[in-house]
Amino acid sequence: MEELARESISLLARSASHADPPRLGSFGAVFIMLKSALGAGLLNFPWAFEKAGGLLFLIPLQVSLVFLISGLVILGYASSVSRQNTYQDVVREVCGRAVGQLCEVCFCFNLFMISVAFLVVVQDQLEKLTGLGEADMPYHWYTDQRFALFIMCLVIILPLSIPKEIGIQKYTSVLGTLAATYLCVAVIVKYYLMEKHTAIITPEHSQGSWASMFSVVPTICFGFQCHEACIAIYSSMENQKLFHWVVISVLSMFFCLLIYTLTGVFGFMTFGRAVASDILMSYPGNDVVMIISRLLFGISIITIYPIILLLGRRRQGIVTHSFESRCRVVLTVIWITLTLLIAMFVPDMGDVISVIGGISAFFIFIFPGIMSLQLMHITFFFNMSQYKSGCILLMWCQRSLSIGPFFNT
Repeated sequence: MEELARESISLLARSASHADPPRLGSFGAVFIMLKSALGAGLLNFPWAFEKAGGLLFLIPLQVSLVFLISGLVILGYASSVSRQNTYQDVVREVCGRAVGQLCEVCFCFNLFMISVAFLVVVQDQLEKLTGLGEADMPYHWYTDQRFALFIMCLVIILPLSIPKEIGIQKYTSVLGTLAATYLCVAVIVKYYLMEKHTAIITPEHSQGSWASMFSVVPTICFGFQCHEACIAIYSSMENQKLFHWVVISVLSMFFCLLIYTLTGVFGFMTFGRAVASDILMSYPGNDVVMIISRLLFGISIITIYPIILLLGRRRQGIVTHSFESRCRVVLTVIWITLTLLIAMFVPDMGDVISVIGGISAFFIFIFPGIMSLQLMHITFFFNMSQYKSGCILLMWCQRSLSIGPFFNT
């Protein structure tokens, strides 16, 4: 799923040891980047097209892709210079302790809000699967989707999250990509199979202001966020040449762009202004094709949530085994309780994604921009033969630092 090495925690663990030789090939790197980016953010893209004024959403989407790829390139270069294997370590090594601590705080809060978004998605799918969205269904407290979500967290997510290491991910990591690909194909097929589309596309649907277009930038950041995971991926690759990393970044972002665009365009053309912030909520609850998609997304999120939690609570330090066990259980219960309470009372997934997208801008634009500035000084003062590369880094730094805060608003 999106924007982290959630499904690749074994990769993070393996890359944490300098003794292990890198052994990740090009195909594996592209696939893991896709797994890190494709996920719950896909559900929000048809709504983003509607909010941005229709197909004009493609303009900020394509422009953002340039900066997304640039950020990946800078992060790979920073990893090679600093010889660190995680995002936080690279920021701390290149930018100093203060910026590194800021990165740690943003990283943990980002993971926390992603956990909230995951539970909101699960709650939405439970509502459709149980038929609670239908007006003719009688209401009972034990059939409420929020109660079902509580039971799911208590019975499934909590037991999966308490262990110190999560091993189940190696069997379920493919679910995120499978769910995203299946949804994309299903939305397209449903559009062509519908006898009558509920959406009537008028010229007003294709009009939008610059403000409306850039208001959905957080959705782009949330959907394409794989920057936190990219350093772990880069440090585990066999071929760590910068040009090769550029090719990997371009290919992975291109395939992500293709899937997001197709889903967004056809979802928007199917429902128009009536499209929900979660595209699956726009389809009837008895649609078998979409029921499968809901199940895929639900299972994928349930199995990935513990990995998010593990990354959020993981801290280095020398403690006793009993103290570590108690802290791990307490932190896990608090994390799940808080995310569950927030998810139960969030009326719209778009509200959560706007927050996550704003935080993601730090990892996509701000921190890479600061690192590029530091790397420019290293290039100028310690390797004058790389003067041209330093100039390129400087130009990118100026653009990234100027556009990053704007995208984060």
